[in-house]
Amino acid sequence: MAHILSAVAWPYANGPRHIGHVAGFGVPSDVFSRYMRMVGHEVLMVSGTDEHGTPILVQADKEGVSAKELADKNNAIIVQDLVDLGLSYDLFTRTTTGNHYRTVQELFTTVHRNGYMVERTTQAAISPSTGRTLPDRYIEGTCPICRYAEARGDQCDNCGNQLDPTDLIEPRSKINGETPEFVQTQHFFLDLPALAEALGAWLDEREATGLWRPNVIKFSQNILGDIRPRAMTRDIDWGIPIPLEGWREQRSKRLYVWFDAVIGYLSASIEWARRIGDPDRWREWWNDPESLSYYFMGKDNIVFHSQIWPAELLAYNGEGERGGAPGQYGRLNLPTEVVSSEFMTMESKQLSTSRGHVILVGDMLARYQPDALRYFICAAGPETSDADFTWAEFVQRTNSELVAGWGNLVNRTATMIAKNFGEIPPAGALEPVDETVLATVRAGFDAVGGLIGRHRQRAAIAEAMRVVGEVNKYLTVTEPYKMKDPSQRERLATVLHVAAQCVQDCNTLLAPFLPHSANRVHQVLGGTGELMPMPRIDHVTELDPGDGAGLDRYPVITGDYSATPAWESRPVVPGTPVAKPTPVFTKLDPAVVDEELGRLGSAGE
Repeated sequence: MAHILSAVAWPYANGPRHIGHVAGFGVPSDVFSRYMRMVGHEVLMVSGTDEHGTPILVQADKEGVSAKELADKNNAIIVQDLVDLGLSYDLFTRTTTGNHYRTVQELFTTVHRNGYMVERTTQAAISPSTGRTLPDRYIEGTCPICRYAEARGDQCDNCGNQLDPTDLIEPRSKINGETPEFVQTQHFFLDLPALAEALGAWLDEREATGLWRPNVIKFSQNILGDIRPRAMTRDIDWGIPIPLEGWREQRSKRLYVWFDAVIGYLSASIEWARRIGDPDRWREWWNDPESLSYYFMGKDNIVFHSQIWPAELLAYNGEGERGGAPGQYGRLNLPTEVVSSEFMTMESKQLSTSRGHVILVGDMLARYQPDALRYFICAAGPETSDADFTWAEFVQRTNSELVAGWGNLVNRTATMIAKNFGEIPPAGALEPVDETVLATVRAGFDAVGGLIGRHRQRAAIAEAMRVVGEVNKYLTVTEPYKMKDPSQRERLATVLHVAAQCVQDCNTLLAPFLPHSANRVHQVLGGTGELMPMPRIDHVTELDPGDGAGLDRYPVITGDYSATPAWESRPVVPGTPVAKPTPVFTKLDPAVVDEELGRLGSAGE
């Protein structure tokens, strides 16, 4: 048994999330976490909504509400969407809690004390028309490295390099198109060059494991070549105060949202431990060098998880060239692996909420089964290369693979058992064809599990569905539906017993991917329908009133996953009642394609 931290990227709370977001951070992390629990590991899966930064202020201004009101609204929407999708967080919280503020300020103070947070004079971008500071992400221009015309002031999404607004060629405001003015201002910078040697050694160690996806490790090593100090404070009044004398009182300066957001993995772990009444329990995942940590995100966030966050941790631990000592949290573990997905497009175009070329998670789940979306993401998602979501493929995969493949196997098996016996029959003597299919299914546990453990979920679900196909072939070859003579009854019982065993085991193989339908299949075979524990929403009280952004009560995602079944074959029990089933999956009318394309078209008008 190992301690496994599933650190899941924090969705930004400036609006509801679309299916491309959950394809990158949500479903992959949940499949992995559920599988690791089934294997027997102690999993802590944490995240929350990222609620600071100027984009929140800009959107709040548009809607005529305060930043906190906007964050409250979108936090509630995102929490409901992720629960409906079945993401099994131990704690999904927020970055506006007092607990998070305290944790972030502890890291900043220790990093500063260790000498890795240095004060520098820099250039701040100001809007000439409003006098308001423009955040890096709201300045756009041509990248000086690759000449991409829509690079942002903090990063070029085309080449992945970090930038400053002053690096851009012909910078302009994304808000109103005006050319920003640059003025001098004081800020704290994380001294990345003083941490570069330690970062490089850590990345080389990670590369030697052979576990990281090649694109992630190579990109992470390449950006070390252009490493430089990065600003960790901003001229903004919405965020976490700088915890130093003379700075704390400056209402117009706050810690940078990306400094505080990545610390959320730690603060959420601490909040989880406090809420279960065991305040130091988080240390099992963060201080024990034998524990493992996996960070899930889209590729646009690699730099923050393979450079900025590890650098913050090294600086906190005092492991850079200036030395130092850890603070009150002790030595904190660096990531075991950064698991980055590529981008998902939609009908060959970039997903865009502002242009209406998008489907929000809530809208998707209001019209379709959550496991249909989960299946598509697992089978055809952006695991190691960009992937395109099309409505035609969504309908085709749902109907031909989920309904006609897996759903049909469950339905035909349960129907024949209900019709002929009303309960799972005992098996007689097994024939070679029975032994072969049972061995094929049992072998699936090592094959599918090994792939999930290496973050190859597309291959894993393909292997699970291949096994399903072999069981369907078994029923075609043995033809139990033709065994009507009384002399064939024992053989009929044996075949249906074997089929029930195969269905139950296939259900276990598919359970991390399709937890909702796993519960339905469990019920079809006479179970309680509670095979895979599901997340829930709790409304909790602020633990540290007065230290955060003024929260009182807020929703969190949590759950009790102790009843998660083991990753192994479990014998079916003869005599278990089986009634005539109803379909587990909903077949989609082909007209869905035109309907949804019509919605896309009207949204863009």
